[in-house]
Amino acid sequence: MKTARLSAVLTRPCLYKLVPGAASMALGSYPLTPKSLSRHSQRAFSSPSGLKDLLWVSEEVSDAVATNKPVVALESTIYTHGFMGKTLAQEHDQLVRSHGGIPAIIAIVDGVPKVGVSHEDIVKMIESGSAVKVSRRDISYLVGMGLTGRKIHGGTTIAGTMLLARLAGIRVFGTGGLGGVHRGGENSMDISADLTELGRTRVAVVSSGCKGFLDLPRTLEFLETQGCLVSTFADGRKGDVDFPAFWARDSGVTSPSTFYTDEEAAAMIFAQEKLNIESGMLIANPISEEYGIPKAEMQSMIEQAVTEALEKGFTGNKNTPFILGRLKELTGERAVVANMALVKSNIIRATKISVELSRMLTSGTSQKLHRNTPILSQRKVSQTKTAHDTSLSSSKQADILVAGSVAIDLNCDYGSIKSGQVEPQRHTSNPARISQSIGGVGHNVALAAHYASSDSEVAFCSLVGDDVAGTSILSTLRSTGLDSTRVKVLTTDEHPNTRTAQYIAVNDGKKDLVIAMADMDIFKDHPLPHHWQSMVAETKPKWLVTDGNWSPEQLRTWLQAGRENKSQVIFEPVSVEKSRGLFCRERGLHKLRIFPDPSVTLASPNQYELAAMHQAAQENDYFESTEWFDIIDSFGMRGARDKFVHIAGQALTDAGVPLQSVQLLPYIPTVITKLGAQGVLMTSILSKDDARLRDRDEEEYILSRAPPTHPSVGGMYMRLFPAAKKVEEVISVNGVGDTFLGVLVAGLAQGGRVDRLINVAQKGAVLSLQWPGSVSPKVATLKQEVLQSAKT
Repeated sequence: MKTARLSAVLTRPCLYKLVPGAASMALGSYPLTPKSLSRHSQRAFSSPSGLKDLLWVSEEVSDAVATNKPVVALESTIYTHGFMGKTLAQEHDQLVRSHGGIPAIIAIVDGVPKVGVSHEDIVKMIESGSAVKVSRRDISYLVGMGLTGRKIHGGTTIAGTMLLARLAGIRVFGTGGLGGVHRGGENSMDISADLTELGRTRVAVVSSGCKGFLDLPRTLEFLETQGCLVSTFADGRKGDVDFPAFWARDSGVTSPSTFYTDEEAAAMIFAQEKLNIESGMLIANPISEEYGIPKAEMQSMIEQAVTEALEKGFTGNKNTPFILGRLKELTGERAVVANMALVKSNIIRATKISVELSRMLTSGTSQKLHRNTPILSQRKVSQTKTAHDTSLSSSKQADILVAGSVAIDLNCDYGSIKSGQVEPQRHTSNPARISQSIGGVGHNVALAAHYASSDSEVAFCSLVGDDVAGTSILSTLRSTGLDSTRVKVLTTDEHPNTRTAQYIAVNDGKKDLVIAMADMDIFKDHPLPHHWQSMVAETKPKWLVTDGNWSPEQLRTWLQAGRENKSQVIFEPVSVEKSRGLFCRERGLHKLRIFPDPSVTLASPNQYELAAMHQAAQENDYFESTEWFDIIDSFGMRGARDKFVHIAGQALTDAGVPLQSVQLLPYIPTVITKLGAQGVLMTSILSKDDARLRDRDEEEYILSRAPPTHPSVGGMYMRLFPAAKKVEEVISVNGVGDTFLGVLVAGLAQGGRVDRLINVAQKGAVLSLQWPGSVSPKVATLKQEVLQSAKT
């Protein structure tokens, strides 16, 4: 859902989007001058919503808030005023996404308050070197200056982030440590604005308590006076627990209340909102034992740092920076490591709570939360029903149905401390950067198609186990907008020892894949032919995409279901080994049909998968049928090698790529071979009425023409598309080919032609190359280009 815009109100040169729930007036694209200011100021500021009218919210966040998806607010001072801001922002963004949430970094960019700030904006703010810290009191100043042409960057503090998050409708905020009452605050009145913000702004803040050098008893007393609920996550402890002191799990001060699960924390937020209690909530998440510094040891160093601050006259806003710097020196970087770890832990906790809150908000009302019914049990029943009961919503028709794998992906990027070392060492532990995300070829293709589609409905069908990984996957699917009702959960009662799929990729120092391990047995061990057939019959997709993770028997079931529904079918091979499944021995299976009525319309192998498919077809006698020879003979391929070299080049011809593609065409009339940095080779059968046979601009790609008397074949088309862009810095190769196919099928579903969509599909692949996860959300920026290419 796109946010509303009004282009006739007082402005700046950028577009402003109206936040959900705000008044129906927003800044558009009108030049700001004193004259225009006077002319439009009454209309712009007569609205009671005030700052809401000036707030910019990204489309992703706006849609998520409007549909109650799990959104997590993130402050920006940690990036603008930290030494690792550029990389940390991306890491935190991916951290939220990998746990099923939607990140919303909040900042003031060029005088514009933004929710859902892009990485490019964060980099711009950091590189400017002029970003200021922004609390509640500073927001109107920066925005007001922006309206008069003075563009100032601002990294929002906890208070500033809370205010803008509330205006945007975001309920949960993950951060590091809260401000508090400073020692002697009863005399100096040195009290953090974070505390008063918690008293008046309904946002749940997840932090590791307050820094230990503050006056914690008075801080909690102040929060009580402000009407702020404070509750600490027990983290395995029983009974009363201490309110955490940032680097230390314990502070010697008992927490006002305790919660034990993410569901309980979400229920508190749910109740606060339903009861319309406007104050905020502080959810204290103690640092883990692994990174925490013992209370006694930490307190000794704090006392030393505080004493030195007083002796040297560091008071007011200079006090905290001095103490933090001194503690860094005294702890020998332990505080820095602990700080990084606790922020990460808090963001994960905030995301999990937000996911649970999203479930509560979308599952109905408080009737779901019975006093004597554990929330966890209720959640499990609800999710199992959603995944199994296809009558709930899976009968809805879709333009694209992707049937394939979904998995937990672990991406291991090798990082040696030795200069110039590229390859990880065998038989020993290697340093690496390991990230987790939701992947699986089918999931990636469906997500990319979902992002790239303007109007087409995308459905996803898969299998997960009744385990933690399966629950995480279902939550993530909901957060991205993919319908999870077609993902079947295999319960442990009916299918014991069933595991949700997992995939581990090990990449070298250049981010090139060294080895990958895939546990995809769930897709081979559980044949459900009638379930899949009914799924296709109910969905009635124009395009059915199936991947090679299915067993050969299940793959034929999908192909037959597509044939019965008259769907166009695409096969994504997945890997060298799994690509062979399409051309298995056919005894007892549905036969693979040949052009002009093929079982498979298009396949998208890479060079090695193409060779494996060709070899399997040859070994299992697919090249021996009369129908196959009839199509091949119609090509009249005399002097084929010279033609292959002219179009595809010497190297690809010597590798057999053009020949293998041509020989598979009777079974797969369009073969798209992905060649990495070399681009894409398209080989296709042209029907007798194909317009390209009569287009002089296409003549160079017409490899051959069939005799006029042939009943179905008009000719053969082969074209090498160069790579869309040379990518200097590759972040992740996982999901790149899947993104390519997802964007391609999004265009096909809108009536596009393959050769006119390949370039924009490659652009989608480039976006995922530069994204830490499998599929970049920026693929959504290609919607209009995909639509335009499809309509050309």
